[in-house]
Amino acid sequence: MQTKPFKYVFRLQYLGIRYHGWQVQKGVKTIQGTLEKTFRYVLQHEDFNILGSSRTDTGVSCLYGAFELFLSQPINPEDYIAALNENLPSDIKILSGNQSTYDFNIIQDVANKSYGYYFALGEKPHPMYAGSVAYAGFEVDLKIMQEGASLFKGKHDFRRFCTQGKNTDDFVRNITYSQIEKPPGNYVFLPENNVLVFRVIGDGFLMHQVRRMTAALLMLGKGEINLAEIQNALASTSKTPLCGKAPANGLILEKVSFINDLF
Repeated sequence: MQTKPFKYVFRLQYLGIRYHGWQVQKGVKTIQGTLEKTFRYVLQHEDFNILGSSRTDTGVSCLYGAFELFLSQPINPEDYIAALNENLPSDIKILSGNQSTYDFNIIQDVANKSYGYYFALGEKPHPMYAGSVAYAGFEVDLKIMQEGASLFKGKHDFRRFCTQGKNTDDFVRNITYSQIEKPPGNYVFLPENNVLVFRVIGDGFLMHQVRRMTAALLMLGKGEINLAEIQNALASTSKTPLCGKAPANGLILEKVSFINDLF
């Protein structure tokens, strides 16, 4: 029998620049750790668990993520949103809360995740935008970068576009959307001009995968590598990454979507 049978899914957004990623780590500030501290204060007890749908890296932000709260007693989650937001730091916001279903699994029931890597070209943006926009320099070849982005679409082995962990043995991921485009005009956290986003959607991602994919595209746009090198890397069994990681501050987890549009 489950000791915490009451489950609730919360949607949230956060600016990641001050945090060492999602997952709790000793001695550093994380998103999950900050949420747990705030829930302890608001609920006035420690009899709960929190499980995130996606573990973002240090410095990575989120527009529409999700986590599950497990409790031994029922609550109305909407009753707690105002108090949670009042006590959370200003760079984390709870958007909604709903009771979960018994069989719902916040990790296994993810349909896809959408990431956007936002980068500015031309004149360097104001430093106040540094939490959500990376600077890519004055000029890149956007046409060839778009061709490079299209190479990532489909099911591929991304071992040369990730940071390999000790327990990683499956590097195949399915990318359903991979394109460089203009961001929505209503994003107030972006400069008005000269900003593009590399948007990629897939059923799951490896550690640092999107940042390494982005770095490859930027190198491609600057003439430092060519299209054939990306193609060869996708077909390679080498363990050496093709390139480094693009800076974390440009990466945003835009949306986590669940099967059957739940939550």
